[in-house]
Amino acid sequence: MAQAVGKRVLPGFGLSLGYTLVYLSLIVLIPLSAVFINAASMPWNEFWQVVSSPQVVSSYRVSFLTSLLAALINSFFGLLIAWSLVRYNFFGKRLVDALIDLPFALPTAVAGITLSALYAKNGWIGSLFAPLGIKIAFTPLGILIALTFIGLPFVVRTIQPVLQELSLEFEEAAATLGATRWQAFSRVVLPALLPAMLTGFALAFARAVGEYGSVIFIAGNVPMVSEITPLLIITHLEQFDVAGATAIATVMLVVSFSLLLIINGLQHWASSRKRYLTGEDVA
Repeated sequence: MAQAVGKRVLPGFGLSLGYTLVYLSLIVLIPLSAVFINAASMPWNEFWQVVSSPQVVSSYRVSFLTSLLAALINSFFGLLIAWSLVRYNFFGKRLVDALIDLPFALPTAVAGITLSALYAKNGWIGSLFAPLGIKIAFTPLGILIALTFIGLPFVVRTIQPVLQELSLEFEEAAATLGATRWQAFSRVVLPALLPAMLTGFALAFARAVGEYGSVIFIAGNVPMVSEITPLLIITHLEQFDVAGATAIATVMLVVSFSLLLIINGLQHWASSRKRYLTGEDVA
């Protein structure tokens, strides 16, 4: 019996860890290392000239700011959508739940063409804002809409299972102690959801920073206005300037990794605070 219990379906720790490291090295570490190696082949002056040119800096600003804003918007509305799907029953709930995953299945190019057609001046939605002087497609606002569209499922699907496991008894107990609905949410529900919200925010941001297909059609690609960094990387590659493309990619990689590291640190802090408040750290 002891021998049967000791048998495992998957290999032991040493073999599993070895497979994990080899797989991650082939899929992640080696390609990323190649980016740094190609960028290092450039002289420092040339590298700095490429990554700090006004056009490239403007693309950084567009890519990172729109990605951050899209992730923030998705964090708020993703929480509302997950809350509605978990806490309420309504007609068409399964359809709404299935539509959340549509950006996962929809090809990014199809999403970009559809959004640009809808939000153009003669589109169904864009024509409503055109008389007000608001231009959506082919502006940074159009980029923001596209990034919000593709990032929403990450937030909803991250918050939803945590919210399903959160019992209503905690809110009811807070209400019996005299807490208002806002106090019960902000002091009981939100601390438990905060780690999941930060995870969803990080995933949505990471997806948005490197997005190309759904953005390229609605961005307009106007230099210094609505040009995204992935487009500049593609442009350098089309001109057979591999070193320049890898230089820009290196900056994107370093900044993205730094921001994700900060977000993961906040997530760890939120998880530790949640365990402390719930008494899970008490021996």
